[in-house]
Amino acid sequence: MNAKMPELKRAFEAAGFTNIKTVLSSGNVVFDARKATEAALERKAEVAMQQALGRTFYTIVRPVSALEALLATDPYANAKLAPQSKRVVSFLRDAPQVMPKLPVVLEDAQIVNVIGREVFCSYVPGDTGPAFMRLIEKTFGSDITTRTWESMRKCAAA
Repeated sequence: MNAKMPELKRAFEAAGFTNIKTVLSSGNVVFDARKATEAALERKAEVAMQQALGRTFYTIVRPVSALEALLATDPYANAKLAPQSKRVVSFLRDAPQVMPKLPVVLEDAQIVNVIGREVFCSYVPGDTGPAFMRLIEKTFGSDITTRTWESMRKCAAA
């Protein structure tokens, strides 16, 4: 079970983060912090969750400016997407060691682009479950976090 957003916000407050906003109910937290590396902020957030919630969630930090830069580009521009396709972005802590030949396809899902530590996938919703998650995890492992293109837009705007 995921954390409740008010509890998650309190955990970040206790860690000294400021201007904290939770976005949607999927663990998105937008906050201000003293200048630090993304890795240091990830560790600080995970420790804060462990202390306040009794458990931690795998955390990936990106500056809002990085989200805005991705949104300003169109990483799907050269992809052939079905009209009913949904777009998702998977965030990795580190850039992939081996770059797959794109597109990588599984059922109704395809990885269409990789830019740095972000993986751009599209899928057609269907009855078989989230094929895009199986595809991303098969290709890049499970140490990721995935958000819809619209969720990323909401986080950047928060």
